[in-house]
Formats: sequence, C-alpha cells, structure tokens
Amino acid sequence: MPELPEVETVRRGLSPHLDGNRIQKIEIRRPDLRFPFPEDLSKKLTGEVIRNVGRRGKYLLFRMENGSTLLNSLGMSGRWTLTGGEISFTPGTFAHGAAIGTGDGPHDHLVIDFQDGLRATYTDARRFGYIHLVESGVSEAEDRFLSVLGPEPLEPNFNADILAKNLSKTSSPIKNALLNQSIVVGLGNIYVNEVLNRSGVSPLRISSSLVKKNGKPTKGLELVTNQIRAVLLEAIDAGGSTLQDFRGVSGDDDLGWFPVNFRVYGREGEKCLKSGCSGIVKRIVQSNRSTFFCAQCQR
Repeated sequence: MPELPEVETVRRGLSPHLDGNRIQKIEIRRPDLRFPFPEDLSKKLTGEVIRNVGRRGKYLLFRMENGSTLLNSLGMSGRWTLTGGEISFTPGTFAHGAAIGTGDGPHDHLVIDFQDGLRATYTDARRFGYIHLVESGVSEAEDRFLSVLGPEPLEPNFNADILAKNLSKTSSPIKNALLNQSIVVGLGNIYVNEVLNRSGVSPLRISSSLVKKNGKPTKGLELVTNQIRAVLLEAIDAGGSTLQDFRGVSGDDDLGWFPVNFRVYGREGEKCLKSGCSGIVKRIVQSNRSTFFCAQCQR
C-alpha cells in the first residue's frame, strides 16, 4: 500500500504536466473501482482546467479552476501513466511487473485526454483504489474523506504539541496510534516501524504514556515527531519504498530506493543497526500487521 512518500512522488511527477492543463475528454471504462465512479463525472469536468495537483495524506487531489477537486486513492495497485507527444512515463507504480497504461489495457479504467494532446490513464488491476469528486462550492475540509484526516506531518506547524494533544487520551500502543489517519496522516506500516526504531520507542508502549500530565509531549514523543518528518523527507528524496516495482518520472526503475535504508523493516533476526546496540530485530504482529523492532534499544 503506497504511503505518503510514494503518493508525493506520484504528485511531483504529475504536477509539471497537468497543472494548468485543460481537460478535453474523459472516458470511464467501468462503473466502479472500490466505489462507483462519481455520477456525471465526465460531464462535470470536461472543459475544466486543473489548477494544480495536490496531496492530502495518501490522497492525490486534482484541484480544478472551477473550485471542484478530483480525489484519488491509489489503493493497492493504482497508478497514473502520462502519454502523448514525446511523453510516456508512469510516475510511480506499485504493482509487480505492471505495464505502462496505454488507455487500452484491461485495467485502464479512467482515461483523461487534454487539450495539448497529453493523455493521463489511471490503471488499477486490483481495483482497491477509488475516484471521488468534491463538488464546486464544497470545502475540502467538509468532504467525507478529507474531514476525518489529522494533521499533515510535513507542514511547518506540525509539532510534538499537536501530536501530544491527539495522543493524550489514546490507550492503544503507539504503533497502532500512528497508523490512525485521524491522529496524523500519511504514515503506514513501513514508516511507523522505522520512525519508532530511530526514536528508541517501543511499538508496544501505550500512546498516552508519551504525554505528560500537563498535556505536553515527553522527550520520547519529541523524538518521534522529529523522526516522522526526517524519515518521510528521506523517503521522498529516495522516491519512496514500494516493495515491488517502482518507476520514476523517466519511466526507468530509478526511484524507490528507500528500502536500502531500512533499519528494522523486514530485518527479523538480524542485528540492530543502532550504534552500540547488540540487540536483534524481532517481529511481532499488531492488529494483523507485522511490527519489526529491537527490544533492547526501543523502550
């Protein structure tokens, strides 16, 4: 499942080509993905100009000049391909061995043609992703998918005080809490494992224990907050950490190299990489997800 860095990598690949571009035609090749396509989507967006391609948490947001927003969740295997003229690339794919979308493939479910000859094809073999329209006149903050989201970890105002407020009454383990998109957005299983290891915080630690009685963050929570930002930025610079194929904006397999920096994820039974630690990476299961950590240096 793509997390914030992977979605941000896709956004950065799409934005230079789609920002300011006018939609000439929209083709919907099936009635639904995870959810049905928005009613009259083609009619509502044909002729509109994409103001910019944004991101909120793990969602791509195609913001239109008329005030509406096309929201896309990539799900497990969703990807966008740009073709037309000399352009032909997929700015991030999460399905092993998946071919670039041409607009004519069996899993090419949404095809958008632009006035300048560019074509954007949304391909999703597993159909776990979805397309949703925030209508013009409706605030994104009021939308049913976006209104429930917590703070963006890469925004300048995100800090340990905000995280402490969201965790103060949470009795779940910190690993589970950081996966809750209402507490902080964009973090998935891979990056939470890495954040907690680098912070020296056990994934089993109760979330509220990282908040002082006066509501202020403990030193441990400050470390977690700092590492959330550091790990995400490092992963974005590396092009994400998909565990299968990953294509950069050039169409080459030149991005997605953050896995080489994993300290614990997928390293069960191997030596902890923290300097001076002689511990061994363990794997446990929390809420049906694998957790990797070092019990010796993560407390």
